[in-house]
Order: sequence, then C-alpha cells, then structure tokens
Amino acid sequence: MTTTSLRAPETHTAGFGREAKAPTRTLWYALVTGFGLVLPLLVNSPLLFTLLTQAAIGALLAVSVGLLIRQNGAVSFGQALYFGLGAYGVALAVRQGAFPIEVGLFLAIAAPSLLAFGFGLVIVRIRGVAFGMLTLAIGQAFYELVGRWRELANGDDGLAFSLSGRIFGAPIAWVQNPASMFVICWLVLMLVLVALSSFARSHYGTLTLAIRDNEERARFIGYATVLPRALVFALSAALAALAGVLFALYNSFVSPDILHWSYSGAALIMAIIGGTRFVWGPALGAAIYFFFKNAAGDFTEHWPAIIGLTLIVVTVLLPRGISGALQTLIARLYRRRRP
Repeated sequence: MTTTSLRAPETHTAGFGREAKAPTRTLWYALVTGFGLVLPLLVNSPLLFTLLTQAAIGALLAVSVGLLIRQNGAVSFGQALYFGLGAYGVALAVRQGAFPIEVGLFLAIAAPSLLAFGFGLVIVRIRGVAFGMLTLAIGQAFYELVGRWRELANGDDGLAFSLSGRIFGAPIAWVQNPASMFVICWLVLMLVLVALSSFARSHYGTLTLAIRDNEERARFIGYATVLPRALVFALSAALAALAGVLFALYNSFVSPDILHWSYSGAALIMAIIGGTRFVWGPALGAAIYFFFKNAAGDFTEHWPAIIGLTLIVVTVLLPRGISGALQTLIARLYRRRRP
C-alpha cells in the first residue's frame, strides 16, 4: 500500500522558541553546555556540586518522562522501574565481576530497554488512565520483588559496591568526585537533549506525534502504530536506565527505594513544572524542583507541601509549564524587535 505524507500538528519540541532556527538552537545548546563545563572552575563547593549532580541525574529521569508524554501522549507512573533496574544492573555487574564494567554499564541500559519494549508492545495499545495504572502496577511489582529477593538484591538492605581501576579509560575517582561527576552528568544530559531535539524534528519523530494525535488516521493511510509507540516507550526507559546508571556510579549504593512509585511521581512533577512541549522543559523543571526542595528543606520539613503548591500554581496559571511561558515571552520580545 502506498503511503502518503503524514504531518503532525504544529508542535514546538526541538528549539528554544518558536522562531528558533537550527543555528540558534546549536548556539543555545553550546552556551548551556559551556556554562556547565566552566562552572567547576568558578565555584569550589563539594556540597553545591553534589546537589547539581543529583539535579542533572533527576533531569535525565524527567526528560524520559517528558519524551513519553510528548511523543506518545502517555503518562507513566512506573518510570522508576527502569531507573532502578539500571542502577541495580551496575551494582550486580560490579559485585559479580563476570565481565568488564563497561560491558556491565551497557547491559544495565540495554536490559531495561528490552524489557520496556516487550511491555510496550502490549500496554501502548491502552490509552489514558489505564495505561498509567498499568505502568504503576508493573513498577510496584518489581519494587516488591527486589525488596524481597535477598539472595540476588539483598532485599531491603540494598547493595553496596566498590569501584576500582578505570572506566572507559578514565580514573574511577572521576565518577566519585562531585565536581567531575557533575561535568560528566551535564555532558550526558546535553548530548541526550541534542539527540532528542534531532529525533523530534525527524520523520520518525513527526510520525509518532501524528500517531499520538490521530492513531486511526495514521493506521488508515498505511503506517504501523503499535511498533513506533513501543519504540518510544523503550527509548524513554533507556534514558531512565541511563540516569540510574549514573546514580549508581556516583553513590556506590542502591536500594529498593529507587524503584518505588514516588520516584516516578517526582519525575512526573518535574516534567509538569518544566513543561513537556520542548525537549529541555523537563530538565528545567528538574532544576527548579531540586532548588525548591533544598531551599525549602532548610526552613521546614514540610517541603513537599511547597512543591505541591508550586505544581498547582504552574498547572493552573502556566498549563504549558515554565518552558512554555519562557517560549511565549521570548516570542513576544522577538516580535517587538522586528521592524
């Protein structure tokens, strides 16, 4: 059957604003990346870089949630499953010592991705709240499994492991030092954002958007719809697993808590605050989330209430998130400057 061109409705997923062209996007990404690289040269605070490293890892997890919302129109409450499996994959690879750490890192990302693809072939056929509840049920099932499987995962006590030698030719100390680990996480985050920006503008990315908006029409003109949605689900799981790998390398400890649905909920809050219309929106939301969390935590133990209030305000007043509000502001300023 001959297929026709399929265009998705206008969606600004790739740039820093509606009028942003490729050179402008490249410049913005270069400036933001450079800022992260020079920050350790300007600031000497292990505590600050510990917080920034956590924020960068959280941003990766939030970006994985945002990808699923933006490309599939689906909300997952089980993203922590793939985050946790990635982290546990590193811990088990190091403790078992059956193969080099580099191979272990690859498997820690590949295995959750394949698992998600298998799940995705089934559950992406389901829309709306039912999809979210299924991801929640699957995630909690694995949380209970890991918490009770003492022989493999040491149950609720978690797994501590020790890294030594080199990884990808670099000293292991690089992933255990707050400043250098922040640079690593920052570079990984920027590379992921650039890759997702390219994916969003590609034919396949546009196809997934069209399937999201009108799956019946896409199927009618000859496109398969289940496989692209399952692949997006697997890609989002791979990003979550990548975040879990970085988390495990930095902390040298994993526990079942990182598979709990609350981790998924936090990532979803980050994505909503930042906005999912743009690739970088959830990452911005993660930075705001961690800033509020640590700033409010210094004054009160009820910081979740402040996060909740922030979420309500953003949802009501800024339905496209803070990134959408920034895009609107930039577009207005750009129009005013034009002759």
